[in-house]
Amino acid sequence: MSKRALFQHAYFVADVERSARAWSDLFGAGPFVVAAHHRTDRFSYRGASVEADVSYAFGYLGELMIQLIQQHDDQPSIYRDMYAAGEEGFHHVAYLVSDFDAERTRLEAMGFELACQLYADQVDAAYFDTRSATGGFTEIHADPPHILKAFASWRRLHEARRPGDDPIWRPRASRQATT
Repeated sequence: MSKRALFQHAYFVADVERSARAWSDLFGAGPFVVAAHHRTDRFSYRGASVEADVSYAFGYLGELMIQLIQQHDDQPSIYRDMYAAGEEGFHHVAYLVSDFDAERTRLEAMGFELACQLYADQVDAAYFDTRSATGGFTEIHADPPHILKAFASWRRLHEARRPGDDPIWRPRASRQATT
């Protein structure tokens, strides 16, 4: 069996920006790139076209990507499968795959339920309910060159981070607008 290297740990939180600041203060993680009210091109949750209103924050801690997830509504979701409103905690691990369909088939053949599948930014991702094995979900994430380039740029932001830097990364235009 080949090994699958985890690149991401994800946590469900009440507020992505507040949690990003806490991760920054505690561990030196970040800066975090925030995707507020993220929308997809295609989305299914347990076979239904139900997409919750979520925001994400992505930041690195060394070589590990930390994802923070905030759900703004009470729609059924892989997040509400584990946490009620006001609750927080570990949610999933993720690994990158070059052959998305083959990996999806492998996990289904192992008996894990496909809980969610989405397509956004020209990237496929799927979440399997692996709570019986890991205590959380497992995400498989396709690895096209443009997404690897984005992840590498976020990691460079982390490597260049200095004490006192804002733990929330804001594109230059946004930084100028706030000064």
